[in-house]
Amino acid sequence: MKIGIASDHVGFELKPIIVDYLKELGYEVEDFGPQSSERTDYPKYGKRVADSVVTKEVDLGILICGTGVGISIAANKVKGIRAVVCSEPYTASLSKRHNNTNILAFGSRVIGSELAKMIVKEWLEAEFECGRHGNRVNMIGNIEENFEC
Repeated sequence: MKIGIASDHVGFELKPIIVDYLKELGYEVEDFGPQSSERTDYPKYGKRVADSVVTKEVDLGILICGTGVGISIAANKVKGIRAVVCSEPYTASLSKRHNNTNILAFGSRVIGSELAKMIVKEWLEAEFECGRHGNRVNMIGNIEENFEC
């Protein structure tokens, strides 16, 4: 499985820690930037990862900014994306199991690296339960027009 990852300048220091962790877990990783801690704008990185998920260049995405909120809002503007901001593992797991989230976001100003790893692991290990949840995901997709579970 291939994971796309990106951040803004605030999340830049946490990103390589998560990249290394993903590789330890056996995932292939594509880094969509930035490549330095120079000030940058998170929407373009949220869109890059979201586009790569939708086109199936990667299977899932992870985004990091100060809070996770801004970059996830940008990603959620791309049709077919269900990005979730998580600050703890339980929500990460349920977001995948019940909402079939395809992008995980978190904030480097909100959580530390060890908690980020726990969140990533729970999210990646969770599986979508479909069933009644599939109907709801389809309803969300229909807001975007014709997305099916």
